[in-house]
Amino acid sequence: MAVVSSPDAVSAAVDRLAQAQDQRVPCAPVRDLIGTDDLDAAYAVQQGLVARRLDAGVTVVGRKIGATSEAVQRQLGVDRPDFGYLLSDMDVSHQHPISMRTLVQPRVEAEVAFVLSREIAPQDEADITLDLVRDAVDVALPALEIVDSRIADWDIAFTDTVADNASSGLFVVGREGRPLDEMEPREVTMSLRVNGEERSAGNGAACLGDPLEALRWLAVQAHRFGDPLRTGHLVLSGALGPFVPFVPGDRVEATVSGFAPLVAEFAP
Repeated sequence: MAVVSSPDAVSAAVDRLAQAQDQRVPCAPVRDLIGTDDLDAAYAVQQGLVARRLDAGVTVVGRKIGATSEAVQRQLGVDRPDFGYLLSDMDVSHQHPISMRTLVQPRVEAEVAFVLSREIAPQDEADITLDLVRDAVDVALPALEIVDSRIADWDIAFTDTVADNASSGLFVVGREGRPLDEMEPREVTMSLRVNGEERSAGNGAACLGDPLEALRWLAVQAHRFGDPLRTGHLVLSGALGPFVPFVPGDRVEATVSGFAPLVAEFAP
């Protein structure tokens, strides 16, 4: 039987991760507080961290899906996807160069993002089908997610990464989206280069078989948590290949077929 974490344990985990972020000093995993099986507690920690940032004046602009590809699951040592929140201060699409002052142990990955034209909130979870979520997409965009971990050496179990807002950091999205009648997300190919050298490659099928399937999975989870996906929200659907490390001063370029290359330059 799984041990249910106490409110004090959840609060202590929130404090530990928040302090690591504020001080930019990695902390110990939080699984000593919430265990490795209590997903309700892990998501409660995530909610606590997000609430603190909302109190500081940022807003929710969407969601991210993590660990959708087998390659990233192997890198993280987990066996299933999770989700986190995208906040307004995480969007660095228009920063040139991008400041790394909020990052702790960053990595970068390339993926397909979706902008939603309507809320996905049917009364019955069974109604959340692939056709329903496809119809809710306004446009698809190329994206770079700068994932990060407040936990030292990325020593994470599944509850650690969930609690840490699905190991979120920053994100960059392209400026020109395409409607789904002009492209098929599962058929895209991806190349990720750092300073001109290819460091990662993959395709749409690596993301739960189809980035739209990842979106459907997220819509189901959001329905279960009583916080559905909203009109205008951005969804990062998950990596199309392994994430890679980078350092200040690097130039990262993602090429996702069907879109213009997406470039992020990081401040020295």
